Amino acid sequence: MEKLVITGGYPLQGKVRVAGAKNAVLPLMAATLMLTGETVLEEVPALEDVDTMVQVLAYLGIEARSDVPGQLCLKPAAEGVVAAPYELVRRMRASFLVLGPLLACRGRAEIPLPGGCAIGTRPVDLHLKGMQALGAEVVLNQGTISARAGRLKGCHIYLDFPSVGATENILMAATLAEGETVIENAAVEPEVVDLANFLSGAGAKIKGAGTSIVRVKGVKELRGTRHSIIPDRIEAGTFMVAAAITGGSVTVENVVYEHLKPVVAKLMEMGCSVSVLESGDALRVDAPSGLKAVDIKTMPYPGFPTDMQSPFLALATQTQGTSVVTETVFENRFLLVPELKRLGANVRTEGRTAVIEGKTPLTGAKVKAPDLRGGAALILAALVAQDETEVHNLYHVKRGYENLEEKLAGLGARVRLVVDN
Repeated sequence: MEKLVITGGYPLQGKVRVAGAKNAVLPLMAATLMLTGETVLEEVPALEDVDTMVQVLAYLGIEARSDVPGQLCLKPAAEGVVAAPYELVRRMRASFLVLGPLLACRGRAEIPLPGGCAIGTRPVDLHLKGMQALGAEVVLNQGTISARAGRLKGCHIYLDFPSVGATENILMAATLAEGETVIENAAVEPEVVDLANFLSGAGAKIKGAGTSIVRVKGVKELRGTRHSIIPDRIEAGTFMVAAAITGGSVTVENVVYEHLKPVVAKLMEMGCSVSVLESGDALRVDAPSGLKAVDIKTMPYPGFPTDMQSPFLALATQTQGTSVVTETVFENRFLLVPELKRLGANVRTEGRTAVIEGKTPLTGAKVKAPDLRGGAALILAALVAQDETEVHNLYHVKRGYENLEEKLAGLGARVRLVVDN
């Protein structure tokens, strides 16, 4: 078991480059089930979740290789397998994204109900309703989804909630369906747009991605293509918060400013200086000695991202005044609060609201990452805690951050990776 040992109190300085987006690359990988020929993905992050998806796809007949770091080549090597293995799907919720592609190209799919971080109920009913609307027969039996269809048929689908995963699953399935599919109240996240751009490069006919109404005209074949993954806006936001919480000055490279506007707005409201560099793909965050408290409410994109709520909760412990954080997306996003309290944070929660008293001295302790973003938040808090902090359950963090300890060390953090015997 690995842990991070962090000695706090050192302002971060320098430059850091953000990797490709975890939440963008996983659906693109799932989509290769529908493509003929080889696909080359670039800017692929080196993450546990990517490795898990490679294993899922290998089981389903997709051969993967990486000739150079950051590049992943995917090519169909076999066909006919339609059942994703439970031991892999339970590790990662995104593996459920093979449902739509399997139905579209093989007419059948058997997928166990997915696992992942325990941040709240994330039902797959919208995914299933979408597949049924496209003409699939769907049955839930002992924790496994079994779906069957001939060629899917285009239809009109209205999502009760703009679910990213459901939008992506339906979008992929619709690319090979007969006729036109219209998805209303679709998710508008940048990762959905990246998937649509990838599929369009493979021959799909998609209009409206990035808006609430997406139209897809089915085609008979999708072909292998080459695509570069968009930068990870959550990793970028995490390093921006790292600069703010330590009172440092950090340039975050390989970013898309448009994707980070909610995060930039809150940091500036706190008193940080955030500037776009001339290159256009880098932001510099300069933090003052005193930050102001702010209120935050998570919302679907383009609102404040739920994945940045935990890092900002850690940041709020060091601001002047009282901050109120309201979580509207996942009800269990406050699992990190008991661990933050072990470091000395003054936080109280009631339902989906957390009240944080700022300017609280933090002291090092042994803490456990409760989930991916909660683990990142604990690492951020440790950067300003007195003495040493040990962050355990590091596997959660490794699912979503590439070489985090090395990047932090490169900015001047006193951090080391330790393997417990």
